[in-house]
Order: sequence, then C-alpha cells, then structure tokens
Amino acid sequence: MSGYGWDGELLGHEEVRARLPTFRAQSFLFTGPEGVGRRQVARWFAYGLNCQEGFPPCGRCASCRLEPHPDYLEIRPETETKTGRKARRAVIRLEQIVPRAEEDRESLVGWLETRPRFRAKIAVIDGAHHLGESAANALLKLLEEPPGYARLILIAPSRELVLPTLASRTLEVRFGPVDEATLSRFTQDPALLAYAEGAPGRLVAALADPGGLERMRAAVDRLLEALERPAEALEAALEVRAVAEGPFAPWAYWAWRLSEWPPAARAEALEVLAELQEALEAYVSEELAYAWAVLELRRIHAAMRRGTLE
Repeated sequence: MSGYGWDGELLGHEEVRARLPTFRAQSFLFTGPEGVGRRQVARWFAYGLNCQEGFPPCGRCASCRLEPHPDYLEIRPETETKTGRKARRAVIRLEQIVPRAEEDRESLVGWLETRPRFRAKIAVIDGAHHLGESAANALLKLLEEPPGYARLILIAPSRELVLPTLASRTLEVRFGPVDEATLSRFTQDPALLAYAEGAPGRLVAALADPGGLERMRAAVDRLLEALERPAEALEAALEVRAVAEGPFAPWAYWAWRLSEWPPAARAEALEVLAELQEALEAYVSEELAYAWAVLELRRIHAAMRRGTLE
C-alpha cells in the first residue's frame, strides 16, 4: 500500500471480489491460509463500499484518498500482557470490543456509536479465533444487532476455529492460495515460490527482507546436509528453531527441499515435519521436539541411503 488511501494494489481473488459487492449481509467470515490476502480484500471491500464511484474503488475520490480512513477499523490480537511482557498466547480482549473505562475509546462498540463520515463503517476483526470468552460474548451481541451502517468482517484460518455462535451469524467467504502464475510475476525463484505457498503476503515479506529469508534457507539446508553427523545435525536443528521463531517459518521450504528425496522417504519425512509442528503448537518442549525430529529424519535418511526406503 502506498500509505495514501486505496491505491489498487491487490493480487488474485478475482472471483471473490466479483461476488462481494453483491452480498447484502452485514457480517462476514473470511477464511483461508495466513498471508493469502484476506485482510487486503477486506480493506478493498471497505474502500469500495465508501468509494464515490462504487466498485472497484477508484483510488481518486475523497474517500479513497484517506489514510487512515475514519470509517475503517482493524482489531487484532494483543501479544503482550498489560505489564508489557510477552503473552503466552495472542488474544483479543474484552476492552477491544466494549469500552470498560472512559479511556477505552478505541473499542469496537465505542467506535460504532458515531455515524460514518461516508456511507458505511467497516470493522475487521483479524484473528477472530483469538477472541477471549468475554470478548466473544460481547461481539455476539453486536453481530445479532449491528447498526444499519456497519459491516463486520471476521478473519480466521477456518470456520471450525471460530466459536459456532459467532460463525453462525456470519456469511463465510473462503480464500484459497493465489496461483503460482500470478506470483511468478514477482519472482522466478522456485524455492521462493514454494516458500510462499500461494500467499502474496509471504512473498512480499520475503522480498522485503532477503537476508532473513536466506538465513532460514541456510539453516534448513545445513540440517538436511548434516543428517549423517548427529552432533552437527542437532546444532543445525537449533538454528532452524531460532529462525522458526522469526517471520520466516521454515516448513514450506523444508517440504520443498524434501521433494529431492524418493517418494516413500519423502512421505515419511513430511509426516515428521507435521508431527513436529503439532508438538510445537501444543507447547511441548521445543528442544525435545527438534531432537526427536532430527532422530527421525536421520533414521529415514539412513534407510534411504541403504536403499530400503525409496
């Protein structure tokens, strides 16, 4: 985005964008993988609703040129506690939805109390699966009786991750990966395209920080090349663990590198990666999880070298 209102930068999702303006619903649930463009399309929809020329947003009128837009609000999970420490998990708190004190002026309900400057007020709850219980209950009341000028857009990876009481009061709009042909306009690097997995957001982040991306790739490469040397493999796994905590998750590139392995070996190795990710998401000891993964990958690699796993 240029930082000056709507500038028309959007990749893919042509079918979704063609359908959205025809819907009469006030509340939506945008589902799909992280980085594919759900929030960007929500922003496009918001600017289109208030554009003086309608859809698609023109980028020239008084509304389209505003940034930040007074009729557009994004709510995201908080990742720090009230004392400033890193939270154990991201959460959307009650005060982000309903004002609990006079100073809570940025709450959703408080923001919706004033009428829009243009046609509609659009609020995006990015990470609706992170709503705390009290925040979800407060949002439910709003979904049941939203102001006539309001549009509410919830964003989550899938409908199943959102509380059923909330999901049932929204119109689901599903987003899939953007095709590789579209993304290849920006890079021809097959490893980078594999890393993006059809997500423009991932690709943009990688292109903006080539050093960070290269560190991730180097860590995965070193691990796979060190599987015959236990101590070096464990050391490399710690490097992968470190980059996994940053903006460049290694899983897609790791899976792409495994495409060089024979089918049976690759299938088993991909299962190991999937189980490793599940363990990390379940807050299992990261050190133990990576050590287990290295042992399993070494076993698979050894069988592959012996020719007993092809």
